[in-house]
Amino acid sequence: MLFVSSTLLLLVNAVTLRRERSILFNRVAVLILLYSGIICYDSLNITSLDTGIGIYGGLFHSTSITHSFDLFICIIGAIVLQLTAYYPRRLQEPMGTTGKTKSFFLTNYEKKNFDWLQIPEYPLVILFILIGAIFLMSSSDLVSMFLAIELQSYGLYIFATLYRNSELATSAGLTYFLLGGLSSCFILLGSCLLYLNFGITNLDGLYVLSSLSEVNGLEVLVETNQYFNLALLIMSVGYLFKVSAAPVHFWSPDVIDGIPTVVTTFVAIIPKISIFIFLLELVHYTSQSMFEFNWTSLLLLSSFLSLIIGSVVGLVQHRIKRLLACSTISHVGFLLLALVINSTESVQAFLFYLMQYSLSNINVFFILIIIGYYLLEISRNADRRLLEINNSPALGCGKPLLSINLIAVVQLISQFQGFFFINPFLAISLAITLFSFAGLPPLIGFFAKQQVLSAALNQGFYFLVLVGILTSVVSAVYYLRIIKLVFFDKNESIADNKYSYYFASSSPFLTITISVLTLIILLFIFSPTEWLSITNTLALVLFNP
Repeated sequence: MLFVSSTLLLLVNAVTLRRERSILFNRVAVLILLYSGIICYDSLNITSLDTGIGIYGGLFHSTSITHSFDLFICIIGAIVLQLTAYYPRRLQEPMGTTGKTKSFFLTNYEKKNFDWLQIPEYPLVILFILIGAIFLMSSSDLVSMFLAIELQSYGLYIFATLYRNSELATSAGLTYFLLGGLSSCFILLGSCLLYLNFGITNLDGLYVLSSLSEVNGLEVLVETNQYFNLALLIMSVGYLFKVSAAPVHFWSPDVIDGIPTVVTTFVAIIPKISIFIFLLELVHYTSQSMFEFNWTSLLLLSSFLSLIIGSVVGLVQHRIKRLLACSTISHVGFLLLALVINSTESVQAFLFYLMQYSLSNINVFFILIIIGYYLLEISRNADRRLLEINNSPALGCGKPLLSINLIAVVQLISQFQGFFFINPFLAISLAITLFSFAGLPPLIGFFAKQQVLSAALNQGFYFLVLVGILTSVVSAVYYLRIIKLVFFDKNESIADNKYSYYFASSSPFLTITISVLTLIILLFIFSPTEWLSITNTLALVLFNP
């Protein structure tokens, strides 16, 4: 469905004269993803009663877990596409002393500042990335795995440099491309070593070799185990790079900060979901070796470094997206810890953590973009301190009109100062999401971290449990710093109505999305059964086919 729809959209783009119709293409892509999600939901009963189905000659393996996350990825893609399918078309003056608001539609000249939306290739690239992600999660062969991860990665490289009028975005995209190519070399090298030593590329055959290596007393199996672990160790370096885990995380803050926020929302989430779901089955069937050396030890070391680096480095950040990139590194540490433990409880915690973090991450980026709409300045008498021209790259049609910039208005943490007095509801939604990142009860992020730490404690990982608790406390510091600026520091120019300014009136679809995601984060404690039962069932299917 996704491939046919992408082909049709490509043909429509080729014969379309008006680029303004790209907004309609985004809306059509939303419908395509929702319908694809319905297809995934209807197909769940096919794989729910057995260990899965091998398709295309064994290149892909469709299981309950892959089908469930196919549905999840389609939903996330539809949510992210709302950012470009619905955008502000009028400006509104905030309520002053008269209690009345002024609202007017943008002129055609002012609409030129939304030219960054007039890119018909935007939904096409997203659909191709999602195709690669779905293929990667279901890959059951080294060849199909590499082709799927490259299909996804090439789309991400193009996506990061889509707004080519921005020097920062182009630089960040090229950095991502060059270092991403290096990580792909590690994956390809590990795959070649596996094929060179064993003559097979099918993952099921590799799983059989891994189980045979548990037999003691055979020197040939000992040597086989060493080659097997070395090859997977090299491959894991490439996987860790693509999920921005330490110590190969160095690209993440620069790339996330440089590319536009509407692109960051997608780039920061989809690659992690697809690679982690692929790694879940790979770790599950290859981490049971009885020898001391095992390739999953690298994942455990990466988890430890990610927890520390993500928390400590975030303390010195003053740009909001770099801070969120450091936060992502810390959360990847929790995911790797749950992945390496490889027990029924840890797999349940892993799946639950991955889903809740993806939704929370989408919510925080949506809020950043809506806050950018509120800080949109078009008045000639506006306070120049609100414009942040030097800190907000012009990512649109060349020269911005009167400093209008909707892609990356919010760059500095200091720009959140006093935002509670502009829009209390949006500020509260931001605070709830950040508290969930920090792991405060009774929000959904607390239960996710509690499950991971509980599973690690039951398996004897006492030191990493202590590190996880301490780093959660440290990371709460930079979240609380943002909340202090939002609620307790006043921006005098806004609070006293000293200057005339306007904000962009956001689409109801975006505000409803933020409201729903915030309520999920806040009210999970009142109805946790459905979500936990789904992750528990998927974990049991993996361990008890």
